[in-house]
Amino acid sequence: MEVEIKINDEGIKGILEVPKEAKGIVIFSHGSGSGRLSPRNNFVAKVLQKAGIATLLIDLLTPEEELDRRNVFDIPLLTERLKLATEFIQKKPLTKKFAIGYFGASTGAASALRASAALGSQIKAVVSRGGRPDMAMEDLPQVKSPTLLIVGSLDDVVIGLNREAYEKLNCEKELKIIPGASHLFEEPGKLEEVANLAAEWFLKYLG
Repeated sequence: MEVEIKINDEGIKGILEVPKEAKGIVIFSHGSGSGRLSPRNNFVAKVLQKAGIATLLIDLLTPEEELDRRNVFDIPLLTERLKLATEFIQKKPLTKKFAIGYFGASTGAASALRASAALGSQIKAVVSRGGRPDMAMEDLPQVKSPTLLIVGSLDDVVIGLNREAYEKLNCEKELKIIPGASHLFEEPGKLEEVANLAAEWFLKYLG
């Protein structure tokens, strides 16, 4: 279903899907220039839904804000929007009792981890796909949510950045490197591996 969260006079749009018997929900924090229609995140969302997990894919910027390219790299702004989306889920009758997780892709991983650090026990799990957790380095020691970092073996620079970030995390954590996968996991079957790992992680921690 289409949803909208009001931001001043405008709104940010999202797609909320709630399978029967769902007890947990994953909010997606997209990478730079991406949004609720991201084909890769929609693919992962479908796998999570089949596993019985609700999903919220949402644009973190208004249409006007998207016109300024600087905003897609404004991690503090995107973090605040992710927190607003979380509040929206916590107030909506259909989802307010759900355990909440975050799935962050690329730069979206930084806002997911920053929001998780700020919200503490409210966020039960975080998964990063080809993420840039290093862009939230100062916040990583405060993250309490069990965190799974997933990186492709061909994504050399990002592997190094994830290893640095992994060392800063004090929570339950895991770093998975997918053999033969590049930054976007475009190789056959690789995004499916990411989705299955994410589903396992969220099922474990969202109940």
